[in-house]
Amino acid sequence: MQDIIKKRVLVTGGAGFLGSFLCERLLNEGCDVICMDNFFTGRKANIAHLLSNPYFELMRHDVTFPFYVEVDEIYNLACPASPVHYQFDPVQTTKTSVHGAINVLGLAKRVKAKVFQASTSEVYGDPNIHPQPETYWGHVNPIGIRSCYDEGKRCAETLFFDYWRQHNLRIKVVRIFNTYGPRMHPHDGRVVSNFIMQALRGEDITIYGDGKQTRSFCYVSDLIEGWIRLMASPDDVTGPINIGNPGEFTMLELAENVIDLTNAKSKLIFEPLPADDPKQRQPDITLAKEKLGWEPTVPLREGLTKTIEYFDGLLKQGLQ
Repeated sequence: MQDIIKKRVLVTGGAGFLGSFLCERLLNEGCDVICMDNFFTGRKANIAHLLSNPYFELMRHDVTFPFYVEVDEIYNLACPASPVHYQFDPVQTTKTSVHGAINVLGLAKRVKAKVFQASTSEVYGDPNIHPQPETYWGHVNPIGIRSCYDEGKRCAETLFFDYWRQHNLRIKVVRIFNTYGPRMHPHDGRVVSNFIMQALRGEDITIYGDGKQTRSFCYVSDLIEGWIRLMASPDDVTGPINIGNPGEFTMLELAENVIDLTNAKSKLIFEPLPADDPKQRQPDITLAKEKLGWEPTVPLREGLTKTIEYFDGLLKQGLQ
């Protein structure tokens, strides 16, 4: 009987919220997966259920230092992605995006791997165009408190496209819009986890600004489906391509949904808006529909229900 040759895939940041779901999906599709993480924001609990799988390997390593593995595909997800985490050590955040991209691209060039970059809607900054198409160059403050993340990700995109032009590397660049679901870090400072944790504890819900700023929330399984389709697309589909949910909600609408689904008695407390916080964020997913046949399918209330169940489980276990 002929041995089945499994596709070998490296996922940097694989123990994070999104990375763990990606590792799970790749294993289910028959891949041999190496999960690399330095556990700054990644959590072993996210991938504990995968450790017994003989085709899953966990590697504790920081992407800013070189690494050598033999793989067919690389997904580069390594970088803290919420303000509370990426502003903790902004210099390291920039290094993670830039040095990390250089190390990943160097490895991909050596082993001739296809390589995927998890970029972000933050490359659009506080946008002047709404919704944001991939052709929009953005409105970003290069010296603000969010710049370590925004400009780090923009520089990583530059590196990916220069490797594509200069070395004919097979690249895929996705721009991620707000994503939520189980395994989010309970203290990542993101609006969905903040609202749910406050509601479940019976605390008042903190809204920054007037609550009329908007975000578009994509459930994690929809996002991962978009990634898998992009990675499987023809080599001339490089991206950047927006993956996110175009359904737009104000912070007030999100808070009302969370209060309703948790049966909380929480009141709304208003605080000043943080610096450089975008007023609107909504993806134009025309390209994803055309090139990948992709669009999100999970409604906000359905996704919130699953996410609330996860956080409620954490609180009941005393993991706060």
